[in-house]
Amino acid sequence: MIESPTVGLSSYHHASHRHLLAEAQDITPQPVDAIIVPTARTVAYLRTAVELAQHHGCVLFALCSGRASATKTIRLAYRYGVEVVAVDMRDLRSGLVPEFATSTMLDSANYGRLFARNTDTSLKRNIGLLFAHIAGWDRVVFLDDDITIPQPDDLNNAVGLLDRHAGAGLSIGGFPDNSVVCHAYRDAGGEQDTFIGGGALAVGRSAFDSFFPDIYNEDWFFLLNETGLRPSAITGRGIQAPYDPYRDTMRARGEELGDCLAEGLFSLLDTGMRLTDADSRFWADFLGRRRSFIHEVIQMVSDTLPESAEKARMTAALEAAVVRNRLILPEMCVDYMEAWRADRKLWERHIQAQRPVRLHKLLARLGLMHCYREGF
Repeated sequence: MIESPTVGLSSYHHASHRHLLAEAQDITPQPVDAIIVPTARTVAYLRTAVELAQHHGCVLFALCSGRASATKTIRLAYRYGVEVVAVDMRDLRSGLVPEFATSTMLDSANYGRLFARNTDTSLKRNIGLLFAHIAGWDRVVFLDDDITIPQPDDLNNAVGLLDRHAGAGLSIGGFPDNSVVCHAYRDAGGEQDTFIGGGALAVGRSAFDSFFPDIYNEDWFFLLNETGLRPSAITGRGIQAPYDPYRDTMRARGEELGDCLAEGLFSLLDTGMRLTDADSRFWADFLGRRRSFIHEVIQMVSDTLPESAEKARMTAALEAAVVRNRLILPEMCVDYMEAWRADRKLWERHIQAQRPVRLHKLLARLGLMHCYREGF
């Protein structure tokens, strides 16, 4: 049986990667060209983004699916005098984004389609990058619809770092932005940090040639290059709205592959190694340590938390993560990384092949002029 560790510490897990980021210094604030929001919630969740776009005098680009509505988004933005592009995802033509080997691999029968992701967040962010490149935007901010920004000018500081960094993320306060496993670790007494991510991330033109793979922790992959982390910084503060990470076991299962891959790669970077050191032997060792870590967290939950419905749901989620972890083989991790490297080159060629045009012409070309409204 796994014994509970000293409270706050685990020998199986790197609780923080923040030392890999540059602390913001000598910032020259710059204007924001656009705020890009992948949204699937009702229009009320876009009020923060609309108010930020109004403050910065920039374009709001909302990519809508689920309960989100492009029409309602445009109406809301119009009331604030905000220039807006709001697109219902079903209206976008196919082929805007290439077919990625990483997505095909995870949706293949070879893996029982157990690892395919049922969200469109990565697709929305990649379309955001594509539009930003073609429309000639130089500094954009990705913002999730459940994050608020207490100090709007923090975005100017973040984009002011993009001449020296591929990405600049805001430090997310409020509800911690972690995987289910890491949430449980913290809730049971572990010391768990957060990292920057796509929920509040400034991205410059020099990074438009990277892409968001369709996997959990896609934003961590976006910040990587062939060998390590691209220059990335942290500044400012965002507030994540609370949610229930233990509502069902599906979340933990769906996150496990992406969490394993990202945490494994970043553990290499933590120790000064390179992504190219992630061979089959490394993954066999890391996957074993990952399982030990989850079992450790299960024991911590059992030992430290009072009996409750939440504790039962937390334990069920952790056990689901273990079950999914056992299906991840070292060779699968190696294959995924090979596919990811091929996809990086594919996306870079795709971006470079797009000729920049004015936003109006881009929307007209795609038959999306009805998705646009100028500010006033």
